[in-house]
Amino acid sequence: MTSAPPQPDVRMSWPAPPPQQDRVSRLVHRLWHGSPLWVAPAAMLACMASAVGYTFATHPTEAHAGDPPTCLLKYTTGFDCPGCGGTRAAWYLLHGDVPAAARHHILFVFAVPFLLYMYVAWAGRRMFGWNLPQLTLSPRVLGTVIAVWGVWSVLRNLPWAPFTMFYV
Repeated sequence: MTSAPPQPDVRMSWPAPPPQQDRVSRLVHRLWHGSPLWVAPAAMLACMASAVGYTFATHPTEAHAGDPPTCLLKYTTGFDCPGCGGTRAAWYLLHGDVPAAARHHILFVFAVPFLLYMYVAWAGRRMFGWNLPQLTLSPRVLGTVIAVWGVWSVLRNLPWAPFTMFYV
């Protein structure tokens, strides 16, 4: 009768050594820790300025169905996507027409002040050491926002009254 070879003791290798980072992760990590404090807020501000410039350049309120750029979901299914109307809402907000912006995407209009405050609080703390209260969102609040956005996205695609008033 032969005995089975001894099995290695799993407990001896615990905790496992951390995985080795790939080159891209090491590069990003090195750049993040070696860059000045103002780089991340400036990059975020550049992205927001690009979005505003795109909105001004494309004039989304004059676009017709099928004009580029078009939403792939709306183009293929005819349904409004969850973000449909956001660019037009941004256009109207940038021109000070809050009711028209809310007509196109009320959740976007609701979220903009919070997003701007979150950026200012983060960038102010990072660059200038300001101690503005951080807006922290609990998982319950985030779940509620996502659920409301999902329900609203479904309701705005229903083809009968009163839901047709949400269609943009």
